[in-house]
Order: sequence, then structure tokens, then C-alpha cells
Amino acid sequence: MAWRIEQAVVRGEIDNTVEGRTTGRIWLAGCDAPLQLALDGDCWRDLAGTRLHFENPTPRPGPETAGLAVDQSGLIGDMTASRKAKVPLVSDEEFQALCHAQLEVPFEWRNTLYLEWFGEFNGRVVIEASTFLLTISAHEWELDEDAEAAQKLANLNAMRDFMTLVIQRREVEEPGEEPAGELDEFAWEERLKESDRLTDAYQEVLEKYMDDEDSERKEAFVMSWDGLLDALAERDEADGNAGFDEDEDADDDDDDSLLGDGFDDDALDDELAELSDADGIPFDESDSHPLQASAQALASQAMDLLENDDGPGSPSYLLITNLLQVSGKLASALNGHGSGYQPETGFVLAVLKRCLNWLNEALGACQDLHEAASDPATRANFRKLQAAAFQIRDQIVELRRNFKQT
Repeated sequence: MAWRIEQAVVRGEIDNTVEGRTTGRIWLAGCDAPLQLALDGDCWRDLAGTRLHFENPTPRPGPETAGLAVDQSGLIGDMTASRKAKVPLVSDEEFQALCHAQLEVPFEWRNTLYLEWFGEFNGRVVIEASTFLLTISAHEWELDEDAEAAQKLANLNAMRDFMTLVIQRREVEEPGEEPAGELDEFAWEERLKESDRLTDAYQEVLEKYMDDEDSERKEAFVMSWDGLLDALAERDEADGNAGFDEDEDADDDDDDSLLGDGFDDDALDDELAELSDADGIPFDESDSHPLQASAQALASQAMDLLENDDGPGSPSYLLITNLLQVSGKLASALNGHGSGYQPETGFVLAVLKRCLNWLNEALGACQDLHEAASDPATRANFRKLQAAAFQIRDQIVELRRNFKQT
């Protein structure tokens, strides 16, 4: 994962006066020699063509610098002194106390210094700070808007390549390549490790892009969720063409139901009761959070829609397993509050973050199934399933935001 070293920074300098090349030196508390940066690429327009000097008023050594190589050669990431970020208006101790008491944390938007690069030895390194003292020289050359857009796209690709190395996804070329029977302990251990890597990677991506106006697409791109990218594009196209009359979706009328036509929300209580009876657990509607109930209904309807199971690694398998994960984990975090049990805010936020991860995977699988289906009615049903998943995803994002502000 990323090396975040801003607390240990004493001072530093970034030089992008040579177009296409960025160099620099950064002195860290407790380290004898400064980091030496030699990076391919340019800073954002505010720093491109300039020399930047920065100083930390309160440096302090820490374990985050252990293992950093002096030679930081590699690719530039996003480098700017004008990145907008929420900055708490209280100390770290007060911030932790307010969060623990579930009270609102006062903050303001500020320009922050954001220096990111992808080194050959240490991977991704980030310096993000709003309190550094900055001195920026006059521009020796100007980066135009098109060139900056190209540089930002290169930065996105560098982030995507880095996340691919972090996640280490298993390669599954054919659905039947994996065993169809039960997995043994070692196979499950590998799957759990991959899940943890995926969650950690997504947390890092969320931290970087959560305040970006195009966060959904950037997150999907760097996580290599290409199916989700296609689904986002189709969603936006549908939003921009509310009166579309494609043959395949001619019967896709507006409906007040969360799951649209063909998905009976009125039967939700019966479905939940049946699922509870199957597990030997009495169902109490008052214990079920509405968001979890919607997620469970969505998983149930997806199973009804998919007649064939193509085995582990297939889009149908990924869709079902990820939706079931969302339903189950939301139950653990949100249900049963009427009994007096109140999980810690940190636990709920962590579960909701994982649910976003699984929903993104499910949306990508659903898009693959939609594109592979030849029957117009089946394609329309996958479209509705996708729309419902997007609604649940948006509600989880909003719920996370509410928890963070309380």
C-alpha cells in the first residue's frame, strides 16, 4: 500500500522546469540523506514549469519512513498545490474524541499540497498536507489544458497498474477451470487473502478519489472494474435519454418499486420469512434495516433470474456471491438495533466500505451478463437488476457519509 510520509517531512523541493521530467529532494526527520526524486512526467498546471520549496512547521520522525529507499526513481503521480480537501478544525485528539462520541467534526475546504509518485523500489509514495509553508517560483514554461488532461490520464493508468500489483487477482480464463465442488481450507485461505487485498486497495482508492467530482469512474478505472465502467456509462446514457425507446428495453416502464417491473416488492416479507425459516431463524421485520432488506431481496431476485450456474469465476457466480455478501454483511452491521445492541461506528463504516466493494464487483458481473444475453426480456431484467444495485450503492454511500458526520 502507499507510503504516507508527510508527518516526517522536514523540508523539500520539487523541480519541474524541464518539460517531461520532475526531480526533487525531500529531507525526513531521523534520516541522514534526503530522498532523491527522478520521475518521468509533469506536475499539474499550477506547479508545471516551476520550482516548489516546502517546509513542515512540525516535523516528527515515525516508523513510516523505515524501509524507504533514497533513490525514488519512477513515474510521477498527481502533483499539485491546489487539491481541495476537507480539513478538520480540531486537533487529532479532539477529532478522535468527537468521532468516538459520534459528534459532528467541524471542518473547512482548503487547498492542500499533494505529491504522489510511483517509485521502482517502494511503489506508491504520498505526501498530503495543508499546513506546509510553500514557495513557488515563476513558470519557466506553461502546461496547457490538453497536456494536463493527458498527464492526468497517465497518472490514472499508473494508479491502475499499481493497484493491479496490490490486488494480485487470480487469473481465471474459463469458467470451468476452477473445481466445481467444495473448496478446501487452502483454497478458501487464498480467496480470503485476495478479498483482504481487494478491500485494502479499495480503501486506498476511496481515500484518494472520494472528493473528486468524477470519483465513480476513476475508482472503477483504477480498480480495473471494466464492467462497472460500462454500467456507469449506460446508466448515464439512460439518465440523459429518459425517453429512449430501444427495442430491447421497450417494456422497461417506470415503476415505483425499487427493483422495477418483474420484481415484486410486495412479496418481500414472504421472501424474508422463507429465507429465515430455511435457516431455522424466526424473522422479525422490526429487526431488519430497510437497506439490508432491499439488498436481500435483490440477491433473491438475482438467483431467480439466473437459471444456470456457470461455476466459480463466471459472471453469474460473481453476481450472486457478491450480492449475498452485501446482504449478509449489512445484516451484521445494521440489523437487530431494536434489541439494544449498537455496533461501533468504525465497525459499521468498515462493513459498508466492504459492501461497496462487493457491489461494484456485482455491477460489473451484471453488465457482462446483460451484454451476453440475446433475449430482449432477459436483457431488460438485467438492466433493472443493475438499476436496483446502483440505488443500493448510492444509499450505502449516503449512509457512510452520515456516519462520518455524526
